[in-house]
Amino acid sequence: MEASARTRHARELFAPLGPTYDRYARLLSFGQDPRWRSFLVSRIPAEARRVLDVASGTAAVAIELARADGGRAVVGVDQSKEMLAAGRERVERAGLSDRIELRESRAEELPFADAEFDAVTFTYLLRYVDDVPATMRELARVVRPGGTVAMLEFGLSHGIWRPLWELYVRIGLPAAGAVVSPGWGDVGRFLGPSIREFWRQWPEPRLLDTWRAAGLTEVHARRMSLGGGIVVWGRRS
Repeated sequence: MEASARTRHARELFAPLGPTYDRYARLLSFGQDPRWRSFLVSRIPAEARRVLDVASGTAAVAIELARADGGRAVVGVDQSKEMLAAGRERVERAGLSDRIELRESRAEELPFADAEFDAVTFTYLLRYVDDVPATMRELARVVRPGGTVAMLEFGLSHGIWRPLWELYVRIGLPAAGAVVSPGWGDVGRFLGPSIREFWRQWPEPRLLDTWRAAGLTEVHARRMSLGGGIVVWGRRS
């Protein structure tokens, strides 16, 4: 399956940022990104011994999944060779090379058998795929019945917090990113419109229905940090 223009754009946008990604993702989210990732990992039960982390990037979630349980094996996949290179360096520094495998792959076409994993996590993924329902079906396919699927995505603040969110993503984030580097400036300008457009097309009730249609039950969502992040999780039927 050839990558779409949307997927190629995401790959090109983030490819140069691997070495600095985790540091500035933490900074530009006011420290909330690591907190959201930790809550995502907490949704994966201890009995999940083999976990797939999709859109693994620099392996931040994969490392936390492995550290959460000493006997857990994690496979991380991402479309970006550059981000995976940064991830492999992090995994090696963490002393987890024997328990984390990183592979190049796309979420829309995973190179794994049906029901191969006990759980799947994915982070900041669905905004970059063309067919959300098909991608959800593919993610659910590789999870055994009773296994867990969990995602982290940027949220869209509501109510009195929305004007502050808009102020930050329209002015603060692009300006702060540009101070870091031209590449981060591009990301800062990109994220606000990308998040708005995703939630316009996929409001939370519709997104959760898509999870259920993919064969997931007991679907829950937790908005975090005044709506700036959202974690969704469910169980494979």
